[in-house]
Amino acid sequence: MFGNDKKGNYGPLSLHDYSDDSDDENDFVSEQIRNQRQQLKQQDEGLDMLSKSADRLGALSLGISEELGHQNKMLDEMENDLDKTTQRLDFVTQKTKEMIKRSGGKQNFLIIVALIVVAFILILLILYT
Repeated sequence: MFGNDKKGNYGPLSLHDYSDDSDDENDFVSEQIRNQRQQLKQQDEGLDMLSKSADRLGALSLGISEELGHQNKMLDEMENDLDKTTQRLDFVTQKTKEMIKRSGGKQNFLIIVALIVVAFILILLILYT
């Protein structure tokens, strides 16, 4: 650590006594620092890209949520309309059954259908003869 001068006194070593080792160490340290800075820069770029992707996903998810809200409202309205229509159809079906019972039931209905078929056949015969 201390150099020996000619008189037997010790003095501090000069920097050039270990300059080869020191230069190698400085180069190594400098290289390591450059590598760490490069890695930090790459990590920062990766984090920036990740942040942008997260922002895009957040905006996309908000849009999807909004769209689902609109579609849920539409489905609720359709369900209400369907319930009202089902009630009306049930009412009409019930009234139709009551009317068929009052008018003689299925027997009169079948007679009417048979007469319509006969009338149709007679019209065809008249047209083709």
